[in-house]
Amino acid sequence: MKDPVCGMTVDSATAKWSHSLDGRTWYFCSDDCMTKFAADPHQYLAPRVAQSSPPAAHSHANLPSSGTIYTCPMHPEVRRPTPGACPICGMALELVAGTSIGPTKTEYTCPMHPEVIQDHPGSCPKCGMALEPRTVALDTSADAPNPELIDMSRRLWISTALALPLLALSMSELIPGMPVQHALGMRLITWIELVLATPVVLWGAFPFFGRGARSLVTRHLNMFTLISLGVGIAYGYSVFAALFPGLLPSLANDSMAGPPLYFESAAVITALVLLGQVLELRARGRTAGAIKALLGMSPRTARIVRADGREEDVVLEQVQVGDLLRVRPGEKIPVDGVIVEGASSIDESMITGEPLPIARSAGERVIGATVNGTGSFVMRAEHVGADTVLAQIVRMVAEAQRSRAPIQRLAHTVSGYFVPMVIGAAVVTFAAWLLVGPPPALAHAILAAVAVLIIACPCALGLATPMAVMVGTGRGATAGVLVRNAEALELMERVDSIVVDKTGTLTEGKPRLTTIEVASGFDESEVLRLAASVERASEHPLAAAIVAGADARAIPLDSVADFVSTTGAGVSASVGERVVRVGSERIFDDAAAAGDLITRADALRREAQTVVFVAIDGRPAGLIGVADPIKQSTPAALAALRADGVRVVMLTGDNRATAEAVARQLGIHEIEAEVMPQDKASVVKRLQAEGRIVAMAGDGINDAPALAQATVGIAMGTGTDVAMQSAGITLVKGDLMGIVRARHLSRATMRTIRQNLFFAFVYNVLGVPIAAGVLYPFFGLLLNPMIASAAMSASSVSVIVNSLRLRHAAL
Repeated sequence: MKDPVCGMTVDSATAKWSHSLDGRTWYFCSDDCMTKFAADPHQYLAPRVAQSSPPAAHSHANLPSSGTIYTCPMHPEVRRPTPGACPICGMALELVAGTSIGPTKTEYTCPMHPEVIQDHPGSCPKCGMALEPRTVALDTSADAPNPELIDMSRRLWISTALALPLLALSMSELIPGMPVQHALGMRLITWIELVLATPVVLWGAFPFFGRGARSLVTRHLNMFTLISLGVGIAYGYSVFAALFPGLLPSLANDSMAGPPLYFESAAVITALVLLGQVLELRARGRTAGAIKALLGMSPRTARIVRADGREEDVVLEQVQVGDLLRVRPGEKIPVDGVIVEGASSIDESMITGEPLPIARSAGERVIGATVNGTGSFVMRAEHVGADTVLAQIVRMVAEAQRSRAPIQRLAHTVSGYFVPMVIGAAVVTFAAWLLVGPPPALAHAILAAVAVLIIACPCALGLATPMAVMVGTGRGATAGVLVRNAEALELMERVDSIVVDKTGTLTEGKPRLTTIEVASGFDESEVLRLAASVERASEHPLAAAIVAGADARAIPLDSVADFVSTTGAGVSASVGERVVRVGSERIFDDAAAAGDLITRADALRREAQTVVFVAIDGRPAGLIGVADPIKQSTPAALAALRADGVRVVMLTGDNRATAEAVARQLGIHEIEAEVMPQDKASVVKRLQAEGRIVAMAGDGINDAPALAQATVGIAMGTGTDVAMQSAGITLVKGDLMGIVRARHLSRATMRTIRQNLFFAFVYNVLGVPIAAGVLYPFFGLLLNPMIASAAMSASSVSVIVNSLRLRHAAL
């Protein structure tokens, strides 16, 4: 459900805060949101209802058959072609998956507070950071530079150009004999400093003042609250001292011409904070480097085959579902679809990581942005635009980079208390220096108070978690581990039990011919040729495996006649002059004569193989074993998980005999077999009730409930969309080694977050007392605000640099 105050998605089953109104219960992400709602619920409900259409618009009979459709999460009968609010409950309508065929309206969100969403760019009302688009543009040719980065860079260069001579002029007082002061005169120097500092503070620092004022109005104090106060106080005091020096107490005078001025502090602090903003914006841009590299691999055009046979190149945005596209040798496949004519080998390493090209022929699916080999084929577009695999990868990573880990709540909670405490510390510092400080007491009081405000700026604290999450999820994307939300990334390192589905997860999910045994007097290749010729006309799932096995051995197949399928027994047909029957033991007229084959079949079944018997001209000829092969990476992955202390449980709807056979091969001791789809989630719940932190790995629709129930759901990228949407982590290659990589990624990311938080907390704890002047009575040291600003920027940079190390983390 949606929090009606901030719009954040809330799980009603686990939400701690709720409020009942007019017979309906509303759920909230925090006590703050619930309190606001309870005080004036109509403030959050009435505007949304007013935006919606009359109830008569509920009917969707007139909606277009294709296009964009929005519906209400609570009232799915409400369906519209445009966004808005539900006229029944006031909740924002959500886009129905798969209905968007054109450009959608861009929404902007805050990297620090993803619950803040609006339809236009601007600043976050909570932390002041610039809002970013929720989605990454698929058209990288139109990827414009970050406008905020351009603006901040311009302010940085101009402010620096003015602040440097201002700093030099101020530092000239340290030259013995003060020749500059004697040459120009202190009054002229004061006016020069005022002229240089004013554009830096009023223009260069203007964004900080705006964000600081907004933080006070919204009561979300943040780093810009401290920056704006520090810069504003230093500049305001200096302007007053420059214009009205006679109004200041005489004890404030420590120079030959008047009270001390801090124009250079205000200007240099502004320039240093601008530098930190530019570095941060550039770093945030680099975290999407892996995604942009993937986007850059997407082709710009596609060659469409018209109904009259004409072929022409069109831009990718013009391709629609159902269009026929020609893919020539060496070209990139434009969109996801199915080959309808021709065949080729395709390099899918961008998606799967497999280095060898994969043969694809008519009827097989191909993925957009992968590279065609030497063949040419015609494909039918099935998924275009935002529905392609590439777009889904981009979307998942973008969502994960903007989601918050539970550990981040600690940083936000601390920041909420920290800023008022810093302001209080600055006030106490100012009062203490003014009352008991050495002359000039007022100057020292202002300097110390400004230093406290600047050095305690919690920007490093705020960057500690989101920077690590953004870089970590980007690193995971390059390794085939797609993280949907930061919570899954955090919890993955703590998982102590993993429930794995058998088919498609431990095994390949594609039955293959594995064994051929023949009776005395029969040739193996001949038995397979005859059996595969008959099975080619069958629709049984095992038939395809037998035919594929013959093709793999380059055994030519013959045409058949008199094909007959008997339920529960098998199939029979004439192949040339021979009568061939393929199926269960019931195909044998004399079961005793097939005794050896039947005995051998029992042994193969204990090895998780499905056995098909073959009779030729009424005589037992042989048997064919078909099995779902275990993925090559599965044994090593399970060994690594067990060595890591993880309990592995196999969960399957298959029969117990097959499940036990697979478990024996893999050394799995806990098995849940013959489990219905609706019961899989119950198994996960039972383990959680034991106090276990459970991850579930699966690939099918039947695994979706268990994936959603698990502490961390892990979907195989080779599985269904429903499974991937229900999981917190998706493994692109679809093998269990991805789980091992995910745990390594989780550990590396959480280690980096803890390091970042340590740096930020220790920095603030040590910095505030020093800035307040605790060392002055012992060493005569008083921290200049410029030095405090540089230290504050260095703290943020250290967090950014430490987070960027994740780009090279070994997975």
